[in-house]
Amino acid sequence: MTLNRRGLIAGAAAAPILGGLPFRRARAQAANTIKIGVLTDMSGTFRDINGPVTVACARLAAQEFGNRGFEIEILTADHQNKPDVAVNIARQWFDRDGVDMVLSLAASSVALAVADFTRERNKVCIPTSTATSDMTGRNCTPNTVHWVYDTWMLAKSTGAATVRAGGDTWFFLTADYAFGHALERDTGNFVRAAGGRVVGNVRTPFPGTTDFSSFLLQAQASRAKVVGLANAGNDTINSIKQAAEFGLTRRGVKLASMLMFVTDVHALGLNTAQGLVCTETFYWDLNDRTRAFARRARAVAGQVPIAMSHAGDYSGTLHYLKAVADLGVAAAKADGRATVARMKAMPTDDDAFGRGTIREDGRKMHPAYLFEVKKPEESTGPFDYYKLLQTTPAEEAFRPLSEGGCPLIRS
Repeated sequence: MTLNRRGLIAGAAAAPILGGLPFRRARAQAANTIKIGVLTDMSGTFRDINGPVTVACARLAAQEFGNRGFEIEILTADHQNKPDVAVNIARQWFDRDGVDMVLSLAASSVALAVADFTRERNKVCIPTSTATSDMTGRNCTPNTVHWVYDTWMLAKSTGAATVRAGGDTWFFLTADYAFGHALERDTGNFVRAAGGRVVGNVRTPFPGTTDFSSFLLQAQASRAKVVGLANAGNDTINSIKQAAEFGLTRRGVKLASMLMFVTDVHALGLNTAQGLVCTETFYWDLNDRTRAFARRARAVAGQVPIAMSHAGDYSGTLHYLKAVADLGVAAAKADGRATVARMKAMPTDDDAFGRGTIREDGRKMHPAYLFEVKKPEESTGPFDYYKLLQTTPAEEAFRPLSEGGCPLIRS
């Protein structure tokens, strides 16, 4: 492969790389170029868990893929967490620009809309920072692989552990869109199954609010032992900061952040975040391979925390390119379903997640890790934020195949 450097460096606004070539040569080069569209949040609530670091990790995977006889071009765009904007970008990419795979996607409402459109166009969709478990349930498609995490896994790991630790009454602070609803639903099911009760909930606008004071007061009035934060990104950070300002934790209320990233801990600081429990499927300091990947990622992204979503962008891009090489460029460009089928047939293996598999419903399988945020005096260096509490094996971490309701699964 001759890696097109401008394709790796430039974003979607760059001039087409084939514009100055003779027509036949341009057409031949386009036929031998795999185009990946990183469709993500570059400016909103989820920028820190996506944004420039997501783009850098996808480009790193392309660079490390090596010479396999075809070129790679990466385009980027900001969907502003709006499904209609995202689908319009995907339409332009697929119909005009010849994009073969879309990556990242972030907000669940965006990912569900883009996944459905990707199925219509028979391309490939890899949500890496999307949480709703419906991606591999009722909304699964033969063109989608759901990487990194989902609401069922987060609910089982963090929710069930919190109930076992004595947090048996819950009040949910829920972002009012598909992700928040799914996370509240899945966590509530695990809370009740473990013997706990959900005593109330409140839906918070998404996007559009940074003031969670009235919602936190409702949570306090419920007298629940646990306030479950069914949100993410800046919403999680603001919720935790404001809960600390109101003194909720001093009154014995436990905050359960159902989806928290190492980037959130970095933004909060250990003084505020210490003691919080969360679940991630990647942490830079897990083993030699994760540390090696994080070093390479920071070399291109800067000295920033590398979150599990960023690791997913690297891992998903790399495995997709391996499937393209195995299937053949022409076949991969012609048939997204066939490409996803080849991805499922091949074992996954990379420095971010180690060895894994992709299930028939499109669920990428790997272990989940329950972490506690360290106290400031326990941290020994930059981004040393977590201590491992428990590991859930891949086959136990995610919802059983038979329970998801994916229409691809024949009973």
